[in-house]
Amino acid sequence: MKYWSLLFSICLVISATAQHHTPLPHGMVYGIKPGTTTMLPAWRVEAFMDTKTRINTTIRGRVIKVTKPKGGWFELDAGKGKIITAHFKNIGINIPPGLKGKIVIVEGVAEKQFIADDLQHFAGDTVVGKKQHTVKTNPKRKLTFEVKGLMVD
Repeated sequence: MKYWSLLFSICLVISATAQHHTPLPHGMVYGIKPGTTTMLPAWRVEAFMDTKTRINTTIRGRVIKVTKPKGGWFELDAGKGKIITAHFKNIGINIPPGLKGKIVIVEGVAEKQFIADDLQHFAGDTVVGKKQHTVKTNPKRKLTFEVKGLMVD
C-alpha cells in the first residue's frame, strides 16, 4: 500500500509541474479574428504598397521578438533584413513572450514612414539646417503595422 501511495504522489507531482509550460496552440486569437481571404506574405507588403502610404491588409509572417508584451508590441520579419514594427490598436491586449519565432496572421493597417527631404513637415523623420535638401534621412522606409487582430498559425 505504501508503494501505491508513493507512486500516486510522484505521478501527481510530475503532472502538476508539467502544466507550467503552456504552448501557444494553432488558431489562438488576440484581438479580433483576422480574415484570411486576401492575405499577403510579410516580405511582399512593401512592394504591394508601391506609392501608397497606408493600406488595410492581412499579412502572414514570423515574429522576430516581442518587445513589450503589455500593449502588444512586436516585430515581424519582412525579408532581406527588413523589419515590420507592429503594435495593437487596442492597448489593453497582452501577448505572450512565447510568440517569438511563431508564424502569425495579422490584420490591420500597414504604414510607410516618410522621407522628409523635400520639405514634408509632419513627415516624422526630418533633418534641419544645411543638410535639409541633400541627405536622405531613412532610405529603407521603415514599415509600421497597427494590428486589429492576430492569430497564431
